[in-house]
Formats: sequence, structure tokens, C-alpha cells
Amino acid sequence: MNTAAHVSPGIALRIALVGNPNCGKTALFNLLTGARQKVANYAGVTIERKEGFTRLPDGREVSILDLPGAYSLNPASTDEAVTHDVVMGRRAGETRPDGIIAVVDATNLRMNLRLVLQLRALGRPMVLALNMIDVARAQGLQIDVARLSSELGMPVVETVAVKANWISNWLGRSRDNGREALLQAAQAAFLTDVHDSLRPQAHAQPAQVAIKNAAHPPLTPAALQAQVRSILAAAVPNAGQIKRFNHGIDSVVMHPVLGLLLLGVVLFLIFQAVFSWANMPMELIQSGVTGVGTLIQRHMPPGMLQSLLVDGVVAGVGSVLVFLPQILILFFFILLLEDSGYLPRAAFLLDNLMGKVGLSGRAFIPLLSSFACAIPGIMATRTIPNWRDRLSTIMIAPLMTCSARLPLYALLISAFVPKREVGGFNLQGITLFVLYAAGIVSAMGVAWVFKRIWLKSNYQPLMLELPPYRLPNLRNLVLGLWQRAQIFLQRVGTIIFSLMVVLWFLSTFPSPPAGVTGPAIQYSFAGMIGRALEVVFAPIGFNWQISIALVPGMAAREVAVGALGTVYALSATGEETAKALVPLIVQSWSLATAYSLLAWYVFAPQCISTLAVVKRETNSWRYPLLMAGYLFALAYAASFITYRVALALTS
Repeated sequence: MNTAAHVSPGIALRIALVGNPNCGKTALFNLLTGARQKVANYAGVTIERKEGFTRLPDGREVSILDLPGAYSLNPASTDEAVTHDVVMGRRAGETRPDGIIAVVDATNLRMNLRLVLQLRALGRPMVLALNMIDVARAQGLQIDVARLSSELGMPVVETVAVKANWISNWLGRSRDNGREALLQAAQAAFLTDVHDSLRPQAHAQPAQVAIKNAAHPPLTPAALQAQVRSILAAAVPNAGQIKRFNHGIDSVVMHPVLGLLLLGVVLFLIFQAVFSWANMPMELIQSGVTGVGTLIQRHMPPGMLQSLLVDGVVAGVGSVLVFLPQILILFFFILLLEDSGYLPRAAFLLDNLMGKVGLSGRAFIPLLSSFACAIPGIMATRTIPNWRDRLSTIMIAPLMTCSARLPLYALLISAFVPKREVGGFNLQGITLFVLYAAGIVSAMGVAWVFKRIWLKSNYQPLMLELPPYRLPNLRNLVLGLWQRAQIFLQRVGTIIFSLMVVLWFLSTFPSPPAGVTGPAIQYSFAGMIGRALEVVFAPIGFNWQISIALVPGMAAREVAVGALGTVYALSATGEETAKALVPLIVQSWSLATAYSLLAWYVFAPQCISTLAVVKRETNSWRYPLLMAGYLFALAYAASFITYRVALALTS
């Protein structure tokens, strides 16, 4: 990880992009730098550090740093502390930026200008990027750019980082996006003779700029807001007449009863779509995987290499790859809700409920992130200032049903839950919804217990700026899904592939004794491990094949599906080897075993990476060990109860 930025002799300037969250700062960073970016973490924290490079109109190269979103230079979170320290030149190994581009949301200047005035008080060279200017005009805002520049004492450039026209946006081209004008203003404002060579010290005096940006005395909060009102009155006279929100929609969406019902319906329909829409692409992928296995068997002589490719790689990796459509459909809806402005409203809606179980209102966003993966969710808890509230959120984050569980859930639901409708809804989708709900309810229950016996603290209501409703941006959706597909395929091609090869080796050697009739895997290292673990897991209905799959599944939950594919491919004989995994487990498992395994994966901490991140975030092995212990205990207890009840009901 790169933890320090040192300007190379070829870099003329270092420019920091600073702005409120949700102002389009990162989109503007992407517009300025394109693919010339590098991402790392700041030293000592898990906050992403994005640096990109571009060229000024005169051809000189500049470095652009995308700083974490901040509402103030008086830091209230780790993100804001990093931004403050970098801007002030107080971060070890990080030279102070030569200039600042303050990015503001043109539709929300009342909120955004407070940070701009704080930055101006530093007396540093600045340019203001008036972003989302197209949306502001569409809303009827009359912004006098020249007057705003005069009031602030700095150049102001109109920008459109995300183009509303989806064709121009997709192509990344727009004649009026403001990119060239912004770079021209940066060149004029920041680049003088003193910047033509490296500054010998981080505290060198800033250059004179096109519009003199003299230091201003810092204001108190009340005076700061009064100055914002004065600037708006002069430069945006009709700002108070424009409504940023649709209060008619919010009266339903954020209603304490109707809003919760609407949220439940939205989630329910999403899980219905995960199964209904994914059938055809999943069948195509499964046919492709089966075809590849058959092709290898026909054109390669029997032997170790054929077994490795068919039983290890194709059966293992293919068993996981088939669930890519369901993962993409789930993330499509998550990105859609996020881009539309609905998710922050869901956070406010659930804030009161979370407070009743002892969680901070700020915990919603980290827990929501954990539905994608617990790792970024745990990292996002750094925005929670109270240590006990933060630790409580970390400890329950793995109970949120992450996307890595989806392949196993989908496998078992497809195998054991009939494809039929109940009350007009898909029964398989209902089952998936119940599994997600079980994770949420369990997390709330664990939080309630923790807050009463261990992590006691006062409730802190959520304070979050609501964005206006927006039509989701097609390019953002496509890029988001492409990134999620890349992450999944990288895991398939690296972690899962490697573990499947290792598992194949353990399942193949040593060779079985002469004269035996059973599958060779029973006499292998993997078979020995599985038989030993079966003693522990037999009371909850797990056979030795499942026990084997749980071991590599510790690296990542979805690996368990690939492991089952490999184990059952090597356990089968004759033509059964080419069969898909679903019919093989239907023949081998009882309904009670399938439900028991589902219950296990609602709770089990089958992800070493998550435990490693907990250790890094808490700086102690105590908490990841405690997390693993209580989650394994819950998983075993839930599976035991589920298995026994299912046996009683099906006997």
C-alpha cells in the first residue's frame, strides 16, 4: 500500500479536490484523470487514498488528490481528520497541496459553501468547481457565476461531472462538462514561477492567483452561516424559492408505518427478481460449464491432468461461476436505490428502530455496506465516533447477509425448494427473503444483548444529509455492475481456482488400496479430514463431504460451493461425474440436512478476511477471536435446532 505521496520532478502541481460528501467530487476526479489513477490507503487508517494525473493546457503534468468527503475543517470523523491534515500539510510523508479545487453541489450551495469559506480562511490558492450546474438550472436556480466569484474572491468554473444525457455520459464526452475550463483556471490560479520547480519545503508561501485569495479570519458557526446567506442573496437571489425535495414523495417514503411497509415490499420484490430473472442466464452458464467438462473428457485421455481439469477446475470453479447472474441482479437493485437517493431515507427510517436495540444511528450505513461484503462495512464504522458503538457495529456486521453467501443459498434453494408460487409469489424468492431477514433479526438481537451486558452507551441519533431524488445514471449503474463482476471473477480466477486445485490434490492423494470399490476420495487426505470432522458435525446433519467443503470455505464463503462441486465430482462414479451439482446433492442429502446448512451459513464466520480486518480495525486479536467464537456457537446451535425440527417434521 502506498502511504505517502512524493512529487516526482515531472509533476508541476499537486492539487487537492475537497468537498462535501455527495457533491460529485469523485465523479469530477474521474473526469479530470480518466484511467490514470492509483488507489491505496493512508498510513495508519483504512481510508482510501486516490491520486490521479492529468495535464494542464500548457502540457505540464499535475497530480490530483481526491480527498475524503468532509462537511467541515473541524474534524468529527476519521475521514474529515484525514482531509484536514492533508490540506494543512500535517500528514507525515504528505507534502501540502499547491492549490485546492473546492467542489460544490450547485443545487445545495447553502450547505456546501460553509466548507468553502473555511478553506478560504486558510489563504491558500483556490478555484471553485460549481458542479451539477445542469441540474441546478433544470431546477430553476439562477446562479450569477461572476457575482459568486466576486463574493468568494476566487475563480468559479461551471462543471458537469456526470452528464444527464446518458449517451454522452457513456462515451465520457461532453463539450460543456467544464473539464478544460477547470484545468485552464487551475493553471492560471496555481501555476507561477515558484511552482515550476519543486518547492523545497511544504510550508512555502502560496503564489499569487488571478483573483487574490487573501487569508480571512476564521468565523464562528453562526457568523459562517450568516455569510453564506449573504453570498446566496447576492449571487443566487432565488435560492430560497427552489425546493430541493419532493415532500409529497417523502411523506410516504419516510412515514414511520407506510415507509417501513414500502421498504419491506421493495426488498421482497428484489429477492423475487434475483431468482426469476436469473434463470435463463444461469442455465446458459451451466450448459457452458457442462459442455467444457464433456469436451475435455472426449478429447483428453483419462489421467491425472484430465481429473484435475474436469473434477477440480471445471466442477469447482464452474459451480461458483453459475451464480454470477444472481449476484449482478442483486447489486443492480442496490445501485439503483443508492443512485436514486432512496437508501439514505431508508437509513433515517430505520434509525429509531436501531436505537431501540442499542445501535447508533450511524451504524446503518456500515451495516448496509455489509450486505455487499462485511469487510467494507467494518471499515465504514470509522465514521462512528463512540468506540463502544463502533465495536458493537463491527461485531454484528458479519450477520448481514453478504453477497458471498448468495451462491450457497441459491444452490440449496434451487435444489430443495420447489419452483412454485405461493400467493402469487415465487417460493424460492420468499425463502431467500426469509434468510436475509433472519440475518437482520439476528444482528438486532445480538446488538440488544451486547448493549445490555457489555457495550453499554447512550443512543446517538443519525445525522445525515438527504440528497434529492434523482433518476439513476445508466453509466454509473453499468460501471458499478462491471466492477462487481470483475471482483467476483477475480475471486473465481484466483482464490477459488487455487483452493480448488489444492482441494483436488488432497482429494486425489494418496491413491486407494488395491481392490476397493468405493470412491477414491474416501481414502485420500481430504477423505480422512472429512471423516474426522464428521464426528463433530454429524449431530447437525452434515456428512463428510460437507465437512470437507467447510474447510476451504473458511477462505471465502462462496468457495464452499466450488468445494462441494469438486468433492462430489470425485465422489461420483461413471456417468454421474458429468452431472451438475444440484442433482448430486438432491440424491445425497435429506431436506433436514439442507435446511441445517442454510442455518449454519446465516451465522458462521466463514471468511478469514473478515476476521483479519476486524483485527486491523480494533488493533487486537481479542475481538476477532470473540467474534469467531460467538458466531460459530450461534451457527452450531441454529443448525442443531433446525436439523432436529426438520427431522421431526419430515419423519
